[in-house]
Order: sequence, then C-alpha cells, then structure tokens
Amino acid sequence: MKISRAIVLGLTIVLGAPFAVAAGDAAAGKGAYAVCAACHGPNGEGNVAMRAPRLAGQGGWYIERQLKSFQAGHRGSKPGDSDGMQMRGLAMSVSSPEAMANLIAYIETLPSKASATTVQGDAAAGKTLYMTCGACHGQNAEGSEQMGGPRLAGLDDWYIVRQLKNFKGGLRGSDPADTFGRQMAPMAAVLADDAAINNVVAYINSLQ
Repeated sequence: MKISRAIVLGLTIVLGAPFAVAAGDAAAGKGAYAVCAACHGPNGEGNVAMRAPRLAGQGGWYIERQLKSFQAGHRGSKPGDSDGMQMRGLAMSVSSPEAMANLIAYIETLPSKASATTVQGDAAAGKTLYMTCGACHGQNAEGSEQMGGPRLAGLDDWYIVRQLKNFKGGLRGSDPADTFGRQMAPMAAVLADDAAINNVVAYINSLQ
C-alpha cells in the first residue's frame, strides 16, 4: 500500500504548518525534569520496567504536541489506557507555556543513543510494510515536523509495538479532536496481526 504524492500534499494542507516550540530555558527546565526522570530515566533513555519510552532524540515539537494532547484529554482519558492516564496526570503538572518550553528545551539537550532491541521480526517483510509509514515518518524513520510524524528511529521498539496496538484497539486515536491520532489509527489497522507489527518494528530497528 502506497500513498501518492497528491495525498501527501493534501495532508500537508489539512494538517497545516509545522509546529513551533517557543524558545525555552534548558537550565530552568532541568529542575522540572526531575519528575519525568522517575519514569523516563535521568537522561531520557526510557525505562521498560516503568513502561516509559525514550524521550532523548525526539523532536521538541512532538513532545510539546503530546503534552498538550494529554492535558486536553485527547490522550490518557480512554478507559483501559492505564499508562496514558498516569501520564496525563503528570502532564497536568506542567502549569504554563513557559514551563513547557523550559522542560522541552532541557529534554532536547539529553544525549540520544541507540535503544536496545527487544522485538524480533522479519525486517525484510517489514520494509515493504513501512513504505506507507515513510510518507509521514520519513524514509529513514527520522520524523517529519511538516507531516506531523514523530521520529521512530531509536525509539524503544517495545513502545512502538504497544502504541500500534493501542491505535488498533482504539485506546489511542479515537478522540474526535485528536487529528493526528485519528490519522494514525487507520494506518495501524493496515498491520493485520502481531507478526506484521513485529516485522515493521524490526525494520525500524534497522534504521537506528
């Protein structure tokens, strides 16, 4: 399944211009990050035991969008999404745009390293499946602010699997106001089963 250039351009028009993150004070954001570090790690490296993904290396524009999505209840308000509900409560503690900008500025200073591989799959088969994903997430999973697709390369593979299943199961992307989530839900539905999910994630792992 491929997405034509016309559709890609159409999505760009519908989704609008890239998200801009206000300049923040990383030094001020360091103190606020202490709350995040309890789950996401002191260097934003993620923690599988805490079910918290890597933050280091992710675009600040995307982190901002997700924090706002949690705050607005577009994420973390669906019954059964215990991880999202926990994160929503923490996102609510970011009390102002300035505090959010400072926090994101600090996260952007954290060193990004390759994540450990925990998911096994057929990367060759996953490459074909990823052709659809590449339209928004980039051919090398580098992410695209213009298309609203976050970086996937280097993100924890177990977290990608969980989010794909959340999209397929309606725990994420079902809120009418969640424009990007609603776009992602049918894309995840293309992956027919767990094997297909593992295959595309195995290919993403190869792009680190």
